[in-house]
Amino acid sequence: MLPRMLRSRALPKSVTRVIGGNNRIMLQRRAMIAAPKPGDGPLMSRRADRELPDIPENGMKWVKTIPVFLVVLISSTLAIFNYQKSSSSVVSSTLYALRTSPKAREYLGDEIYFAHKMPWIWGEMNQLHGRIDIYFEVKGKKNSGTMRFTSNRRTRMGMFETTEWSLETYDMVNGKDGQKVRRKIDLLDGSDPFQGIEVDTEEKVVGRGSYAPNLSG
Repeated sequence: MLPRMLRSRALPKSVTRVIGGNNRIMLQRRAMIAAPKPGDGPLMSRRADRELPDIPENGMKWVKTIPVFLVVLISSTLAIFNYQKSSSSVVSSTLYALRTSPKAREYLGDEIYFAHKMPWIWGEMNQLHGRIDIYFEVKGKKNSGTMRFTSNRRTRMGMFETTEWSLETYDMVNGKDGQKVRRKIDLLDGSDPFQGIEVDTEEKVVGRGSYAPNLSG
């Protein structure tokens, strides 16, 4: 008796319809259970007769934040690379040499340092392949200007040779073509204060950070 009662409760109710004479069609009617609402308890069972929840109309709002995310990502990447440049030994050495240069001190004055609290180092600094070409803004008590430093290494185990170390002022002068250009002060003056800087001549060991392993034997 009990199994029969349980079976009758579990099965959906059937409705018999008579269509045209003696033709009878058995139709099953199943009541749908409403979908869960926000704040309802956890679903402990899965039912096939449960309604699906409504799809929110504003579910793609996060797409509008993609441009903001890309801008923040690119800005952070550029800031990280610029921080590596500003804290490198090349920038520190050129800034120290600028403080001790008589020509630079004559124009800039004392207390020579970066022109801005957050300095931006422009140009290329690739010490691995022997290419350094940077410039950044500096200032002193008297004036401010742009320091340019270019140095190249011709061979892998050679020394860096400085080809330009100058200070561009904001004083305008006539150029070769007659146009106004910024006056440039040559700080090298026939001597290279960075000539004693040598690269690491230690032989690279394969498998320990070597970028060009020796395969000759």
